Amino acid sequence: MSKRKLKRKLNLLQLVMLGTAGTIAAEIFVLTGHAAALVGPAAVLAMIIAGLFSYSIALNYCELATMYPVTGGGVTYVREAWGSNLLTFLVGSLDCLSSTFYAALSAVGFAYSLKVFIPALPVVPTALVTIMVFILLNILDVSNVGNVQIVLGSILLLCLGVFIVGGFVLPGGFKWSTFTEGGFFIHRGFGTNTAKILNTIALVYCSYIGYEVIAHDAEEAENPSRNLPIAILVSITLCAAVYVLTTLVTLGTVSWRQVAGSETALTDVVVHFLPRWGVPMMVVAGIIATLTSVNAALLSGIREAFTLARTGLWPRFMSRLSRFRTPHLACWVIGGISCLVAAVGLVDFLSYVSSSGFLFVLFWSNLAMVRLRKLYPNAVRPFRAPLFPLTPLVAILACFVVISFASLQSILFGVGVLAACTVYYYTYRPVTRLFAKRTKALGVAKDCLLVPVANPRTAESLVHLASMVAQASEDTSICVLTIVPSSRLSKGIAARLAERLGTRQRALLSHLAAEVQRKNIPFYTKFRTAPSVAEGILEEVRARGAVKLIIMGWPGPLNGRSLAENPVKVVLQRAPMNVAVLLDRGLSTVRNILVPVGGGPHSRLAVRVAFEVAEQERAEVTAFRCLCGVSEIEEMEDQLLLLREIIEDELGDVPPHIATRIACADSVPKGILTETTRRPYDLVVMGASEEWALKTRLFGSIDDWIVERVQCSVLLVRAHEPAPISWIRRQTKRIERDSGEQIYQPTH
Repeated sequence: MSKRKLKRKLNLLQLVMLGTAGTIAAEIFVLTGHAAALVGPAAVLAMIIAGLFSYSIALNYCELATMYPVTGGGVTYVREAWGSNLLTFLVGSLDCLSSTFYAALSAVGFAYSLKVFIPALPVVPTALVTIMVFILLNILDVSNVGNVQIVLGSILLLCLGVFIVGGFVLPGGFKWSTFTEGGFFIHRGFGTNTAKILNTIALVYCSYIGYEVIAHDAEEAENPSRNLPIAILVSITLCAAVYVLTTLVTLGTVSWRQVAGSETALTDVVVHFLPRWGVPMMVVAGIIATLTSVNAALLSGIREAFTLARTGLWPRFMSRLSRFRTPHLACWVIGGISCLVAAVGLVDFLSYVSSSGFLFVLFWSNLAMVRLRKLYPNAVRPFRAPLFPLTPLVAILACFVVISFASLQSILFGVGVLAACTVYYYTYRPVTRLFAKRTKALGVAKDCLLVPVANPRTAESLVHLASMVAQASEDTSICVLTIVPSSRLSKGIAARLAERLGTRQRALLSHLAAEVQRKNIPFYTKFRTAPSVAEGILEEVRARGAVKLIIMGWPGPLNGRSLAENPVKVVLQRAPMNVAVLLDRGLSTVRNILVPVGGGPHSRLAVRVAFEVAEQERAEVTAFRCLCGVSEIEEMEDQLLLLREIIEDELGDVPPHIATRIACADSVPKGILTETTRRPYDLVVMGASEEWALKTRLFGSIDDWIVERVQCSVLLVRAHEPAPISWIRRQTKRIERDSGEQIYQPTH
């Protein structure tokens, strides 16, 4: 089945800034001094060679991203080359974890940098708030992420541009004599210099990583065939120019010996040509560099998690999209992991995973390009990397060079993470299945359909409906419950009245019992005295503890105080299980069922109940979604895919007798009412709106309005969920609705 896609909303400028500002991180402010300590002025050469290595990877990513303009980056290319297997899982997992850990590292770095201006600022809370702000931006709209990156990236490039230009033109800045003092190479012998330069390349190479976020988010890029290659190449060019020129200015302003080993080389140098405001400017640039890194790293991690979930390698719930077409659940998971890493102080420890993980991903991504050229030589490639196979070979060589000179700790941590991910890959599904079986075995079987009956004339339709639902489940019984209110009667009178009512009720239901028992469904009646009808139903539920669904009759037109005290309303608000209420307008035969679907738990229960009824009655089900104010074909196609995904999540697949339909209308209730006149439906199954908890509505304004106007029978259902979860979901839905124009969200 086709899956919902992310919406293409990132323009060329946003892509360029995501790649550029996401690459220029705090490393350039720290590594310049360390590179000078290793090779002196030759650090500029190391920066140039590292940039050329990165160009080879960038060219390969241009080809791969335009060939597969979808989310995921490396995991997508490896999957297309070798299939969805352990290798794909490892590449995607390490890419996702590396980005997630790097986001935590950058957030903590931002907090420490900000303490320069606010010494009393707490580090961990500041890092957590920073992560959550960018997570919210990701949830609401990817264009927010792009716009923030434009603003922050522009300030960052401006500061570095002032440093570079000022260093070359202002007094006290760059001098060739200073740069070449003591010679370009500081070590004796070609072999020693070569080894030291390679070591420096391995050190600074990580500062070029970041532009691949553009490929990770290719599915959200406008005009990907054109914009992706331009954005990737412009980003790497800007980064290479900034790195080389910044290093040149630094080592040409003061002797390399003065900044060798310094982690504040740029601020040490800027005072020579910008004495008053140069240091604050570079501090601000460093702070902004950490923010842009958080933004880009979280975007990469979230899209990797989304891709892994969409392909079934990670839990599928993370592939769900919000009404903004953003992977909101993946955002919360990745944001939570990043916050946890930042909070418990594992940032430095897990930074090794980031460096080794990125190299692992880059290695296999470039190798995938070679395999894809062989597998699909005639495939459409809007951008073809020049000098093939030189570019992937140079890229692979670069990975080997960096790994060879990388720290042993980084390599060991990477191997450890690969081993842990491999164990998870082979044990997750068996353990999950075993746990599910164990949980099911220990759990209480909810095997009873409770049918409270106040009016014998409605009993037949309620029991008939209950029999349909019961047949769809194994070992499910039907209990018809009659409540004798005893609030104004003595116990003796109430007992005698219950006995007389019981005799009459059994006579009325005897023919129903025979019909139900012919279907091999356990069926019995029960009589209970209680202070009120609602209390009797709730007492029966508490005593039995295995009620799957309460099926009640429609209470009629109610308002004001009578509604709040009606037994149906009381049960809806207080019963700790699913509740269904039937308005019968002739339910003897069911051939066509309409299910309006909004996506919440109540409409999902409606899909389940409609499916169970249709299975027994051999009926056709139309799952219907009404859109308001939507005219774009892409949006309508996305909503149709969302509708099918909801059914698939609830039922496992989309059965052949369930059709899906999308329609536009001025309002959701009018759209549903119009649909009931388009085709002769026998039954409408609807989920409660969020207003079901209010005392002034039975199920909600939309539901109650529709029930009054449709001509067929209506079954309204309310799914049970714990009160805290229900409150959180309602608040989240309200925030989503208030944050943007409500264009299609139904209220079920």
